[in-house]
Amino acid sequence: MEHLVDLPLEDGGSIRFEVEEGSAGRPGGPVTRSGRPGEMVTAATQTFEEALGGVAPASRAIVAKLRAAANPSEIVVEFGLKVSADTGVIVARTGGEANFRVMLTWADK
Repeated sequence: MEHLVDLPLEDGGSIRFEVEEGSAGRPGGPVTRSGRPGEMVTAATQTFEEALGGVAPASRAIVAKLRAAANPSEIVVEFGLKVSADTGVIVARTGGEANFRVMLTWADK
């Protein structure tokens, strides 16, 4: 079953995400409140920007290591993000492991 998570924005407002049951609202977790009748909305404990805070340093680390090892002209790193009221934004997993798609390109000079 899925329910909704509100992640507040630093400048006001919020972004509402639909998440799978069990990823938020556990006892002792964030406070839940009702949205529309029959709909549960979980209020996240951090802002969307705070939740994304770990993504940029991780992305920079991946790119730095790839650039140092192979020195390509272009690096593309693609990965999914998962939203949870408990943990914020995390790298989504596929088949039990984190999933990254990396493309390196070298341009002829």
